[in-house]
Amino acid sequence: MTLYQSVEQLFQIIWLIFLIRILLSWFPNVDWHKQPFKFVNDFTEPVFVPFRRMIPAVGGMDFSPIVVFFLLGMVQDVVLAVLKGFY
Repeated sequence: MTLYQSVEQLFQIIWLIFLIRILLSWFPNVDWHKQPFKFVNDFTEPVFVPFRRMIPAVGGMDFSPIVVFFLLGMVQDVVLAVLKGFY
């Protein structure tokens, strides 16, 4: 497995963790203090919090995940393009 493939898979795992977090937020009974939910919360919350401060909720909807997904996609594209340039 090449470095490019490893980094690509790492980004896929990160995307999946963020998606799981978003889907779990729809269920009010999730206990974020118990595993595996604690891991998902601990991994994603430091990323979401700064964007929540910048983008207020509208009608109870949190739009920070949209911004995080957009920026994560941009970072992924840049990192993979740089790695592709080395091969």
